[in-house]
Amino acid sequence: MDGKPSNSPNSFIDQMVVPGDVVLDLSSMANQTIKLGGGLRQESDAISVMKAGKLKFSRPNKYWVESSQKRYVPCVEDTVLGIVVDSKAEVGSLLYVRVVKASAGMNPELSCTDASGKAAEFGLLKDGYMFETSTGLSRMLLSSPTCPVLEGLGKKLSFEIAVGLNGRVWVNAGSPSTVILVANAIMNSESLSNTKQKIMVEKLLQKFQ
Repeated sequence: MDGKPSNSPNSFIDQMVVPGDVVLDLSSMANQTIKLGGGLRQESDAISVMKAGKLKFSRPNKYWVESSQKRYVPCVEDTVLGIVVDSKAEVGSLLYVRVVKASAGMNPELSCTDASGKAAEFGLLKDGYMFETSTGLSRMLLSSPTCPVLEGLGKKLSFEIAVGLNGRVWVNAGSPSTVILVANAIMNSESLSNTKQKIMVEKLLQKFQ
């Protein structure tokens, strides 16, 4: 890549990039508006990489660098799982929320509603089991089309799941054994290819039955 801008933004998507790589040349993307997520910065017409990872794209116009890390950096419109630490509500409550404001040096502002002001899927998560993963695994679980591990589990099991881009995952089901199986499958899937994810899920379900 050698820091040279690409004439086609698609050439770097889903490819490994490193700091200094120039992945977008805005001068060749006339009349296009883009949104930059984590790991990218703009210098004049060049969009360059600030951290190593995979360049990702989501429609209609957002680009970011996805890397598997434990520390989460808030970005506006991210969905996250937050734990209440100081409130009139019960401390320790788990909430599924949306980041509405994020800036360096300040705590992010969160909301339990979507952009239109509706509760949607956001709010208090009762019961279930919450565990922590890397931010890369969280993004994989939220990817479209559905990742193989969730698709395979969903065909055989009934469960609820909430995934935060901050690396927290919440699972709930009718039985503790189902919750444990789903959580273990998710935690084991991070380093596996799509094919190996399917094989792993099949083996777990065979033992579960």
